Amino acid sequence: MPWAIFIVSVLVFTSSVLSAQQPLFVSGIDLVHFGVSVLDRDGSPIADLNVEDFELYEDGKVQEVKYFSRGMSSDAETMPMHLGLLFDASSSMQHDDVFAKTAAIKFLNSQAHAADMTLVDFDTEVRVGRYVQDDFPRLVERIRRRESGTNTALYDALGVYLNGAFDQDGRKVLLLYSDGHDTRSRIRFHEIIDLVKASDVTVYAVGFQEHLPRSLRFIEQRRLKELTELTGGYCYFPSSVDDLDEIYERITEELDARYSLGYVSTNTRSDGTWREVEIKIKESRRDLKRIRVRHRQGYFSQYIQPETFTR
Repeated sequence: MPWAIFIVSVLVFTSSVLSAQQPLFVSGIDLVHFGVSVLDRDGSPIADLNVEDFELYEDGKVQEVKYFSRGMSSDAETMPMHLGLLFDASSSMQHDDVFAKTAAIKFLNSQAHAADMTLVDFDTEVRVGRYVQDDFPRLVERIRRRESGTNTALYDALGVYLNGAFDQDGRKVLLLYSDGHDTRSRIRFHEIIDLVKASDVTVYAVGFQEHLPRSLRFIEQRRLKELTELTGGYCYFPSSVDDLDEIYERITEELDARYSLGYVSTNTRSDGTWREVEIKIKESRRDLKRIRVRHRQGYFSQYIQPETFTR
């Protein structure tokens, strides 16, 4: 698909989201879904919690959990997992190209319960392809054959992925592999933030910045952290390519222990407003200390255009 078509697609998607405030996490009509990771003081996932252990608030008001499951594969039929990989193929990433490709393939191969996998590799241009599990060898071949380009259109690539994921039903997880430094995109960072907020994708990022100038590292780390924290994901900054295997294992363990909570909001207004969501572990679980609960920070309610009447 020509580069221009990708850009038009992303810009149209940006405009529609910002103007219409599309709903996120909608399954059926009213059920709002959130993926939740609970980690102990050492950063290890806690996988034995029950629905009674959680408290859920929307804009400070308690909500009743109507749907609950543990593990990404526990309800794959009703809530399929869609896995995405955003792979930076620009010249700034070519120093460790072979290792990065091998590590990415290893991670994808560990996610056998994913219904499909979307690969978006980018440099000056953005290329996207979606593969089912049976097509995994084709996906591997595409990753291995990809040669490094020049500039980095990171935000455009992320916009392209979010555009394609918007109509997918189920849980969506994206692994973003890049140094974070965008040199090409037409979409600006603040626009990508709005797109991420309007999506229901959990983003994990691996910011490999060993070859990025020190003057840029802090800025790009802050931006990648902001992107991932909005979604309930996490951002890793390895000091060596040798750290990647461990990072991918930690992400896989977290996904395997991930909870899914759904509720029907007590706020029945269809006004397209942003609603902050907070999920906690109840104080009755005094045995759980210094834990961290990660999830998306909120969602946009569904907007319904009021009817107009003429006389």
